[in-house]
Amino acid sequence: QVQLVESGGGLVQAGGSLRLSCAASGRTFTRNGMGWFRQALGKEREFVAAISWSGGITAYVNSVKGRFTISRDNTKNTVYLQMNSLNTEDTAVYYCAATPSSSAPSYRYEYNYWGQGTQVTVSS
Repeated sequence: QVQLVESGGGLVQAGGSLRLSCAASGRTFTRNGMGWFRQALGKEREFVAAISWSGGITAYVNSVKGRFTISRDNTKNTVYLQMNSLNTEDTAVYYCAATPSSSAPSYRYEYNYWGQGTQVTVSS
């Protein structure tokens, strides 16, 4: 059984920072790309960031470029999302996901394992 568990969400003021973590268990993800998606209330789930298995390839949605950084520690089976300069539009439930691809895809259908999500709320 594969499990992805997110943590690190919470309430932060605009301009602040949060660091999300995603711990994988049940199997190793050394050869799998990992991604972060988010879903705001009443909206579709959207791609945020992805990282290849080696960490050498990263991808971001335009709205977070320069503010968010995705990274991974394969020795800990953990992926991180450092979020800086947060604004109210970043408020959403953030989901970690794993893909069979070794690259960093941005399409939701390419991911087959999902975490339960962690709430991020940015106040003005």
